[in-house]
Amino acid sequence: MIGYCPLASGSKGNCIYFGSKKAKILIDAGLSYSQVCQRLEKIDVKIEDIDAILITHEHSDHIAGLKILTDKLGIEVFANSDTAKSIYNNLHILPKFRIFTTSQTFEYKDLTILPFSIPHDTLDPVGFVIEYENLKFGFCTDLGFISSLVKYTLKDLDYLYIEANHQTSMVHSSNRSYVYKQRVLSRLGHLSNEDCLKLLDEIIHPNLKHIHIAHISGECNSKQLIEENFLRLLRIKNPKTQLSLAHQDTISKKILF
Repeated sequence: MIGYCPLASGSKGNCIYFGSKKAKILIDAGLSYSQVCQRLEKIDVKIEDIDAILITHEHSDHIAGLKILTDKLGIEVFANSDTAKSIYNNLHILPKFRIFTTSQTFEYKDLTILPFSIPHDTLDPVGFVIEYENLKFGFCTDLGFISSLVKYTLKDLDYLYIEANHQTSMVHSSNRSYVYKQRVLSRLGHLSNEDCLKLLDEIIHPNLKHIHIAHISGECNSKQLIEENFLRLLRIKNPKTQLSLAHQDTISKKILF
C-alpha cells in the first residue's frame, strides 16, 4: 500500500504504517507482533514487507513490540543515540540500529526524513516530517506543549498526525492520581485539546489535506468533544481539510497517495 495508516494510537500502544514505492516502514512499535500482523493485513500489507522501523522515543507504548519484531524480521531500527541506548538498557536488545541526529535530515530509499525535537519526559524524543515525492507528512505526538520549533516544523504540510490527548478540565475532574495529573498537564507531558487547537489555528493552510487527531485519552477526552471543536475550527480555517480520529483498538482511516 502506498500511503499511511495509523495501526494503533494511545497509551496502550502506538504504531503507524507508512509506505512508498520503495519503502515500507513502521513509525514506532508499541503493539505485539501478532497485532501488527493482523492490522497490516487489513490494509493488504504483509509483515515480511516491512523494511525499517522509526522510533520516536523509548516509552513502552512505543517500543513494547520492538524486540519480537526485530528478532523475527531482522530489520533496521532508526533512532537517535539516546533513544537507542535506552532501548538497549531497557529491553536488552541490540537490533540493527541506524542512528540519526535529531534535527538533521536523512534519506531512506525514496523518503526524506526530518526528526525534530519535541518536549516530553524522555531522553531525546522526536516527531518526524517525511517528504515523499511532492508531499510532506508530519507525525507529532507525546509533547507537553507547542514549542516554536514544533510550530515552525509543522507548517506547510500536506498531511498531519497530531496529538490531542485530553481536555484539561476533564483531567482535573478525573479520578486519576495527583502524580498522573501533574505529569500529563506538565510541559513534558501530553498535549491538550486546547493547545492543539491553538496550533492548528496558526498552521492550517489551503493545501493541508487531512488531519489525524491522535493519542486520545480514553478517560479524559471524548470523540464528541474533539469533533465539535476541531470541525468548528476547520469550517472557519479551511473546510476542505478532512479530519479523522486515530483509534487505539483498531486501524484508523488510511491515506492513499
